Amino acid sequence: MTYANIILPLPLDGYFTYGVPDALASRVQNGMRVTVPFGKSKTYVGIVAEYPVDVPKPAKEVAQQGKKKIEYKNIADVLDDSPILLPQQLRLWKWIADYYMSPIGDVYKAALPSGLKAEDGFRPRTELFIRLADKYRDEQTLTLLISSMKRAVKQLDVLMTYLRLTGVDNIEHLLPETELREVTREELMNESHASIAVIRSLQEKMILVTYEKEVGRLNHNIAPHPEKIKPLNEAQTEAYNHILVQMMGHPVTLLHGVTSSGKTEIYIHLIQKAINEHKQVLYLLPEIALTVQITERLKAVFGNRLGIYHSKYSDAERVEIWKKQLSSNPYDVILGARSAVFLPFHRLGLVIIDEEHEQSFKQQDPAPRYHARSAAIVLAQMYAGAKTLLGTATPSMESYYNAKQGKYGFVELSRRYKDIQLPSIEVVDMKDLYRRKMVSGPFSPRLLSAVRGALERGEQAILFQNRRGFAPMIECRQCGWVPKCPNCDISLTYHKSMNYLSCHYCGYTMKVPEVCPCCESKDIRGRGYGTEKIEDEIRSIFPEARIARMDLDTTHTRNAYERLINDFSTGKNNLLIGTQMVTKGLDFGKVSVVGILNADSMLNYPDFRAYEQAFMMMSQVSGRAGRKGKRGEVILQTKTPDLPVIQYVVHNDYPTFFKELLDERRDFHYPPFYHLVYVYLKHRDENIVNTAGVELGSRLRDIFGARVLGPDKPAVARVKTLSIRKIVLKLENGIDYPRVRQYLRGALDAMMKDKRYGALQVYYDVDPL
Repeated sequence: MTYANIILPLPLDGYFTYGVPDALASRVQNGMRVTVPFGKSKTYVGIVAEYPVDVPKPAKEVAQQGKKKIEYKNIADVLDDSPILLPQQLRLWKWIADYYMSPIGDVYKAALPSGLKAEDGFRPRTELFIRLADKYRDEQTLTLLISSMKRAVKQLDVLMTYLRLTGVDNIEHLLPETELREVTREELMNESHASIAVIRSLQEKMILVTYEKEVGRLNHNIAPHPEKIKPLNEAQTEAYNHILVQMMGHPVTLLHGVTSSGKTEIYIHLIQKAINEHKQVLYLLPEIALTVQITERLKAVFGNRLGIYHSKYSDAERVEIWKKQLSSNPYDVILGARSAVFLPFHRLGLVIIDEEHEQSFKQQDPAPRYHARSAAIVLAQMYAGAKTLLGTATPSMESYYNAKQGKYGFVELSRRYKDIQLPSIEVVDMKDLYRRKMVSGPFSPRLLSAVRGALERGEQAILFQNRRGFAPMIECRQCGWVPKCPNCDISLTYHKSMNYLSCHYCGYTMKVPEVCPCCESKDIRGRGYGTEKIEDEIRSIFPEARIARMDLDTTHTRNAYERLINDFSTGKNNLLIGTQMVTKGLDFGKVSVVGILNADSMLNYPDFRAYEQAFMMMSQVSGRAGRKGKRGEVILQTKTPDLPVIQYVVHNDYPTFFKELLDERRDFHYPPFYHLVYVYLKHRDENIVNTAGVELGSRLRDIFGARVLGPDKPAVARVKTLSIRKIVLKLENGIDYPRVRQYLRGALDAMMKDKRYGALQVYYDVDPL
């Protein structure tokens, strides 16, 4: 009997060892799916992680040591003829599980499409095709058949339509060996306008024959190379060549290019170079919204060589892409959001991480809480000679620091495409306007004037408000009552269009009460502004405007992003209101005005990254203005115009902003000088979670000393009926991280022996955002 270590889709650490029956031993390989029994009655689809493994101790020897005999269950079946996970993928899974302190079973659940996690979870898509019976596949017999069908007009029409669709333009040219184009039954019905009964009559007469065929869900109707690659301009060419030089000496290179400098064209040239060298490319973007625009640009150049992979695709489509990547004819280029990092690659040569600064690359919930940028860098290093390119106009502190320290290669692209100037940014002091009673709502006169001018000139405008919903909360104007979520420690957000209140943490909803439950007053109003309310008010100011809104509420469906972006790109809409979705690298040629409605909502946030994120969002959304043909203008509304970060945004001065922020990070022990690990504890009983937090914090302080802070209550201290405590570890660069993880697990294991903590949930967030 041989043995194998299996990964199961369970939130449990480590592998599970199973016996491999002799009848299956020759079929088992690492990376294959197997079915295994678990517990008394369950069966799971597991992944073979290690085979063969050392044989456990013989039962006799175990018995002599006075221990209970270990009984290993056997693998029930092998589901694959070849591995569905390549060695590099297994290594990446193990790295993610180890580095982010997450059970490898959670990595399995996040990485594989659902159709690959069940024995019968994936069914290939098939279609019913029609073909001409073999006995009629020559000129003479077919001519006689057609002559005999003069009275069966509908049937004859279907037959002639079929022949036309197959490519037979002249019956005299038909030979038994003639290759005919395949025709689906649905296509024949649509083209001939015939009913199913007519086609069945032809089947019964054995004139036409039906057959099923697997067709897949992927689009194969794209020309291989519809367009030539555009030549690079002088600045782009210089950056491209500099990137190649930097890649010779560094596994990772950072491209710091201002907004609208043409970074995507450089990426396309690098992709073509990789393809010419018979290598594959992984192109990661932070948002599905971005893939909509970039997809069209890449399809135009790479055609069928391009595959798209993200969560808005159906599970069956993702399974088919996965299987194609394992085939002998995989996509050369994969474009996708963070989950695309888990796809199989035979010959990965280049990883491009566009908008590398974006927080969306970090998975928050559920586990594993990995960062796709870090995972992709590690994945590339598992392939000999593979390189990673990070691209952005506003680098993350960590990436910029690594580049300045020489760990990463560094290339700057400081000129916009066609030498268009960066937009002018005008700061409006809202505090002063409110004090002088010159404004009462969220729009300054200067902003409204700029938007009106853009619309009158036939141009477009974007308004950025980093809060969705109609109002952040509603309140009773008589007694101050504010509705709160019964499951979470947070107020409910008002959504006017559906007249409901919702919790943006757990999804709880309720109708807006007609009277206050505390004082029975009917004076209940919204307080604050979300994107929905901004849309409502701007419609009353500009009734002639064609307005669209892009936030989480308007992009639920698969095609919502594409519809919104296409409508704005083509000019169907001329005023776009949105949350941070509109900041992420979208390219709209006619946008001349961008309004940042409330910069303070980003700055006054209790997080050490608040200024960094605010600078990035304001700089990125500003870059949407004036992208083709003319300089744009940005109206930045704030109550704190004298803050240095505001001036850095105005002058696009990232280096000075970076230097100032770096000094603060060094002084207060934050990244990039320290790594952070957050330890979260959750329990329904607040007393238990409080006691557990104090005990675990004490145990960790005994090991790590002053590196441990807390436990404290996070900003939202109760979510989905669970009370939460947070412990922070600040670990200096160069510390022995494997030993850190060992100590963390040891301290937790020792504490969890206490029966009081049986229902306690504890998880880690490594390198949190």
